[in-house]
Amino acid sequence: MNYSPRTRTVVSCAVLVTALGAGTSACGSDGDPLSAKPYDAAGLISFNAPTDVGKRADPDKPLEVTVKDEGRITDVTAQDSTGRYVAGELTADGSRWHSISPLAASAHYTVTVSTEDDDGAPGRKVLAFDTTKPADQKRLGVTFGPDAGEYGVGQIITAQLSQAVDDKAQRAVVERGLRVDSVPAVPGSWYWVSGKELHYRPKEYWPAHTTIQVHSNLDGVKISDRLRGDKSKALKLTTGDRIEAVTDAAAHEMTVYKDGAVINTIPVTTGKPGFETRNGVKVVLEKQYFVRMRGITVGIAEGSRDSYDLPVYYATRVTWSGEYVHAAPWSVGSQGYANVSHGCTGMSTANARWFFETVHEGDVVKVVNSNGQSMEPFGNGFGDWNVDWKKWRTGSALNGLPNGGQTSPDTVRLQPAAV
Repeated sequence: MNYSPRTRTVVSCAVLVTALGAGTSACGSDGDPLSAKPYDAAGLISFNAPTDVGKRADPDKPLEVTVKDEGRITDVTAQDSTGRYVAGELTADGSRWHSISPLAASAHYTVTVSTEDDDGAPGRKVLAFDTTKPADQKRLGVTFGPDAGEYGVGQIITAQLSQAVDDKAQRAVVERGLRVDSVPAVPGSWYWVSGKELHYRPKEYWPAHTTIQVHSNLDGVKISDRLRGDKSKALKLTTGDRIEAVTDAAAHEMTVYKDGAVINTIPVTTGKPGFETRNGVKVVLEKQYFVRMRGITVGIAEGSRDSYDLPVYYATRVTWSGEYVHAAPWSVGSQGYANVSHGCTGMSTANARWFFETVHEGDVVKVVNSNGQSMEPFGNGFGDWNVDWKKWRTGSALNGLPNGGQTSPDTVRLQPAAV
């Protein structure tokens, strides 16, 4: 059971009003201890970090605030000069608060402690301290992707680490330090693709015209005895209109939507037997006006029946293995009627040019009703959207922790301990 001093005070105030038969002035600004200016709680609390000028705290040791028997802690906010908050835990009786997230080295912290004495009078003390410089350790760099700019609503955020992090507890420290904030705000999560690569996506596609800010709070933070976070360059992205292209391989038709409304229907051809186009959601990776496509690049022997070497125009790439949406003037007679390609989605030159000029990197390209395999979640482009949200959350090192392990001004200040 969590201690709630304010509830006790309000109830006693209500009882006092009833007993006196008075108006609200009985517990007004003159009588309600909660409305009084907080007293200096310096004599009531103890703090384990040095606050004297020239003395510095060890960032590897947790902060701890305790209170004497005649009072209780009601709130603690610990924040460094860059705005990073320290998560903490408060005992059920309000006697002790301690940090549960690591401090940064070479940082300046301000700690605001709010207390309440036995009569309900509020106290406050603001403390400040600095942490020591980090020891000679390796530094973990983070590079965010893609490049800054405007993208489609299916764009995935990536974080490349300078070295592998495999321990789950260390991954949790890293992940807590990687922040993605958007306007409008939408739920999202990181997924550890490998020890050196993370992907971030919302539960659903990004809203159209969203601003996305990505940054790391890991600078100076201890990840392991031999590793601390390094400075990283922040990233800003925006999304444009919601463009989705859905290809029905069985109907030989692509339908293109803009903000939910159909803006074009295009006859297409997809992969023939043995070369069926992948089912599932893909994301536009890049656009190339001209590409020389050769069968040998996808394992087709030169000179064989299926060998090809073609100049291709208006090529919109959706996988790194070579799947494109592109102009295929040689198969116009089959478009809308049969699947004759080697896995790409082919259309007339005029339609391919329209598609090329309409879509952008990050836009969604989905294939349904193909006899092909499913799009790979990782490694061949961005197939991340083919992982359902419940499974996606299991790829986070913070999965199963309170609030998903995320730290924000509203959640980090204190977290009640179990009784």
